[in-house]
Amino acid sequence: MRNSMRGPGPAAGRPEHFDVLIVGAGLSGIGAAHHLQTAFPGRSYAILEARTTIGGTWDLFRYPGVRSDSDMHTLGYRFRPWTQAAAIADGQSILDYIRDTAADAGIDRRIRFGHKVIGASWSTAEARWTLTVECDGTTSTLTCGFLYACSGYYRYDQGYTPDFPGIDDFRGQLVHPQQWPTDLDYEGKRVVVIGSGATAVTLVPAMAEKAAQVTMLQRSPSYIMSIPTEDAVAIRLRERLGPRRAYTITRWKNVLISTLIYQLSQRRPRMIRNLIRKQNAAQLPTDYEVDVHFKPTYNPWDQRLCLVPDGNLFGAIRAGRAAVVTDRIDRFTAEGLRLSSGADLPADIVVTATGLQLLAFGGIEFTVDGRTIALPETMAYKGMMLSGVPNFAFTIGYTNASWTLKADLVGEFVCRLLRHMDANGYDQCVPWPDPDIETAPLLDFQSGYVQRSIDRFPRAGSRRPWRLGMNYAHDVLALRHGRIEDGTIRFANRTALGEPVPVRVRS
Repeated sequence: MRNSMRGPGPAAGRPEHFDVLIVGAGLSGIGAAHHLQTAFPGRSYAILEARTTIGGTWDLFRYPGVRSDSDMHTLGYRFRPWTQAAAIADGQSILDYIRDTAADAGIDRRIRFGHKVIGASWSTAEARWTLTVECDGTTSTLTCGFLYACSGYYRYDQGYTPDFPGIDDFRGQLVHPQQWPTDLDYEGKRVVVIGSGATAVTLVPAMAEKAAQVTMLQRSPSYIMSIPTEDAVAIRLRERLGPRRAYTITRWKNVLISTLIYQLSQRRPRMIRNLIRKQNAAQLPTDYEVDVHFKPTYNPWDQRLCLVPDGNLFGAIRAGRAAVVTDRIDRFTAEGLRLSSGADLPADIVVTATGLQLLAFGGIEFTVDGRTIALPETMAYKGMMLSGVPNFAFTIGYTNASWTLKADLVGEFVCRLLRHMDANGYDQCVPWPDPDIETAPLLDFQSGYVQRSIDRFPRAGSRRPWRLGMNYAHDVLALRHGRIEDGTIRFANRTALGEPVPVRVRS
């Protein structure tokens, strides 16, 4: 693979060629590049980033209080210890961490900004991808031997806002967190935040510091847990063991705790439900209607559990600066919102924290040997490669733990895969599906943003290695130490595959 992927640079009339092209310069893309250049210092690669800056999610979102919803000892990279005191970090600190990682390793010099990949075409005869790229209004092509998508799974250009009746009648300001105006003045204003997920529970206490009143309007409650902003154990370990060893221990401590909570949520949901309710009640006013506003109808971790640092949401409610209303929207009015109960909720500003719009692989259109790939007809191998799509990997993080835990493992696996191909003279690898395997949604998650779009994504399988795992410890064994040639990936040189690459799977 090394010889077939390496090129001397663009010859006359030929596209510029790279061993590997990474799509996306966010948290995942920078991590992928670090793994790749550490393992293969001489291998050529570039990162194609559609936007004009590093950071992905952490540069895109600029709303008040934006922060991690996971601890930074697991959201941080395995290879770069998080050393700040705050374990639940603000968005700017996370962005600085990503940019520092890129600058320190020279990765920032490999990024091509303003390069949006719109198409990727694989040729078995040439064992390479040809990418169609838009930049500054023009279209060009690049080629590579291996394509690595680190573009996340949602649209960057717009979020999701339901078609609320009467929305054009509202005379106040309507804002979506994904397009936050830099000049929005909410001091002394009445603010309604529609939603009950991670963005809403972040926005409400942050805006309550300046606004006259902030109301979180939710159709139904979410599970919300309070955790300390600082990890006292991590701080003590750093003082005694130094940053790197302390980071490793803290990382595994937090992995084990979160895994335990998740497993108990699956096996003993009533116990976890009662523990969360007890914690909520202890932080709210004595006569507060906990079961109205903080008692979901689903079990813990059927949707992502929301974390609030130092109970700041509950503190804002106790102080009277924030309120929660559980009701449905009948329609917008000129002055605010009319609810299904008949009540009117006045607002100067309405924030629609109503979720994301999912988009697989940044909307890239894939073809293999001239055949268009319909993503729902593919299956995800180990949650990181696609059946019938050669020399391709992607990163989708965990829904029940920090995104970067999975991103790091995918980066390590890709490097192991490339090394195995080098050692055996392969230039092609493709997961080969079992035609009799049953399929399931890629993300088994009940959140609205997932359910709205998951039918446009690849499928998962009913058994390993096609089932998307959500257990980090298991994935460490499977991706970091498991066999590369497991009977599912087929390896070959050029056209030696001997038969067309299969794509369609049974629904």
